[in-house]
Amino acid sequence: MASEAQYSPDETALLVVDPYNDFLSEGGKLWPRGKEVAEGIGLLDHMRTMLATARSRGFRVFIVPHHQTTPSDYLTWDHLSATQQHIVSQQIFAEGSWGAEWHPDFQPREDELVMRQHWASSGFANTDLDFMLKQHHVRTIVLIGMRANTCVDTTARFGQELGYHVTLIRDAIGSYSWEEMTATFELNAPLYAHAILTTDEFVDAVSRSVPGTRR
Repeated sequence: MASEAQYSPDETALLVVDPYNDFLSEGGKLWPRGKEVAEGIGLLDHMRTMLATARSRGFRVFIVPHHQTTPSDYLTWDHLSATQQHIVSQQIFAEGSWGAEWHPDFQPREDELVMRQHWASSGFANTDLDFMLKQHHVRTIVLIGMRANTCVDTTARFGQELGYHVTLIRDAIGSYSWEEMTATFELNAPLYAHAILTTDEFVDAVSRSVPGTRR
C-alpha cells in the first residue's frame, strides 16, 4: 500500500517509538518476547537505515517514549490496563535503569526532540507531540519502533485522526509475534494509514521526492 506523498523535508518527521534497551537490546526485559520477529524482519538494521535516511534528508526526528516506571506508579489508579499491570509488576522501562536508556544506535542528537512520555499506548494522548509537530510545520509522520499492535498502531491511528499523513514502515516496526504483525499490517493499518512501506520502498520514494528546505 503506498500513496503519492512527496516526503518533503519541510513537512516530514520520523517518529521513533519507544527505542528503549528493554525492547531492543540483548538483556532487555522485553527483548526475548520480540526477538524472533525482530530478527526475522531485520528490525534493528531497518531502523538504523530509516534513522540515517531521515537525518540525511533533513527530516525532523522525534523520539516518542513510553513512561519510565517507578515502584509507586499506578498505585492509586482506578483503571489499569493489562499492559500497565504487567509494566508495573515487572518494572519495565524502570526509571534510572539500563532498560530505560535508549538503545545506543537510536540516541537522539542535540537537535532531535524527545517528547513527553506516554502512559498508555498513544504517543499523542496527554503529551506534547501534536503541539510540537505543528510548531515544526510537520504534516507527514513516518513511524518506526515498538510495538506494532500497541504504541505504534495507536499513535498512528491518533495521528490520522488529527489530520496527519501517516506512513508505517513495516520492517522497521517490531512486535511479539507474527500474528500481531499480521493483525497490524494486513488488517488494521490499511484502514487508517496512508502508506505502508518497507524500508527499501521508503528509501526509493524519498530518492524520487522533490528536494525541499527545512523551515
